[in-house]
Amino acid sequence: MRPIRSALLAAPMLVLALSLTLAGCYDRNEKTPESAPPPETAATLAGVDLGRPVRALGTEPFWGVEITTDAIVYTRMDQPTQRAPNHGATVQGTVATYASSTDLNQALNVVLIATECSDGMSDRTYPLTARVEIGDDTLSGCADAAAALKTAPAP
Repeated sequence: MRPIRSALLAAPMLVLALSLTLAGCYDRNEKTPESAPPPETAATLAGVDLGRPVRALGTEPFWGVEITTDAIVYTRMDQPTQRAPNHGATVQGTVATYASSTDLNQALNVVLIATECSDGMSDRTYPLTARVEIGDDTLSGCADAAAALKTAPAP
């Protein structure tokens, strides 16, 4: 019975020795929390920051779309204003698409394309071409950052 007794006494010593050996392999620096990833930057299209308000407009008929961080507001002279939630833009190359549904249950899609645009009524050039599909209507126009339209007068 002596060999079993010495084996039983040696077993805890063996476990302790293995634990210490494995503990020596542990690097505490590997387990430190990683830094949070940098916040995602909003997409930029033709120099226009899509994370800030954007305004699209067109003529004949006169219409406008204001895109903010949480809403898309469609206005037209001969129709009621319609609001839709902004679910964010899907950007593919030089095209950004906003898809939503208005408070009057109409599909609203706003497509911004990174090509220069003229509204046809002024000498102003816009960095984006806009296409708005609302209900059965498809409207064409131009777009820029809302701040740029407020501060930069038309030439």
